[in-house]
Amino acid sequence: MLEIFGLIAPFFGLIALGFLTGRLVDHPVSGLAWLNVFVIYLALPALFFQLLSKTPVEELTRIGFIAATTTGTFAAFAGTVALGLWKTRGDLAASTIQGFAGAYGNIGYMGPGLALAAFGSGAAVPVALIFCFDNILHFTMAPLLMALAAGGGATVGSLAGEALRRIFTHPFIIATIFGVGAAIIGFEPPEPAERFLNLLADAAAPCALFAMGVTLALRRLKRVPVELAWLVPIKLVVHPMIIWLLLGFVPDVDPVWVHTAMLMASLPAATNVFVLAQQYDVWIERASATVLVSTAFSVLSVALFLYLITEGLLPTSPFT
Repeated sequence: MLEIFGLIAPFFGLIALGFLTGRLVDHPVSGLAWLNVFVIYLALPALFFQLLSKTPVEELTRIGFIAATTTGTFAAFAGTVALGLWKTRGDLAASTIQGFAGAYGNIGYMGPGLALAAFGSGAAVPVALIFCFDNILHFTMAPLLMALAAGGGATVGSLAGEALRRIFTHPFIIATIFGVGAAIIGFEPPEPAERFLNLLADAAAPCALFAMGVTLALRRLKRVPVELAWLVPIKLVVHPMIIWLLLGFVPDVDPVWVHTAMLMASLPAATNVFVLAQQYDVWIERASATVLVSTAFSVLSVALFLYLITEGLLPTSPFT
């Protein structure tokens, strides 16, 4: 177990360092703007391009894996929304943000670095596929459900246009498309460009995790919402268990892919949950609290998942 904590400690340590810096240094949250631009528009896209461009094409078309992981994330999202509707007596807007809190993990900032450190280069493709298709799901559901919550106004065409715009202008997905294209045609960048991309990719994880810690520090936790009693377990435990169950129905899945999918699903709520809450002006303070508390608890839950996997206590398939 100490080896597992040693593996994840640098990642959560960077979040803690950012959190401590955010509390000690008197700078507004707007000071993170350029660091976030670097991470989102340059470093992480470079990482995704580098991972995918060197991947055999046949590895990028695992339809069963894509269907199982995306369906699992949708099941966690839909179930949490339904629970939210019951608890809030029909408040669809608040329930939608709760749905994202239960299913939208930190697969961009935390996922790639942690999965590659835990499972090696074999985790690269499943990480990219999960990120791409999970985000397509989230970018589609957010405008659709929020338009329904607002009641009228938006047409099907405008909703579809907004979803497509968000999907195909997201820098991670653009990088994924270019990476897949490079893999298909066998493109290899010149050596100086390769070194440049590697520099950007190597900076992705530390900058992203530090920025995440600072962001959490500047959003003070004023109270613990009662909803965390079920949202945190859904995100950290139920979501990865759903993924594990569904992948059990897919034949011949590489164990590394199964473990990577479970790890990605076990990550805490993404900071984008708070961003969505701000964008639609609903459930803002509680969304911030969910991100902070789920991140804190994920230190133990992620360590436990990795321990069970590495010790062989969690079989690759639930049906074996």
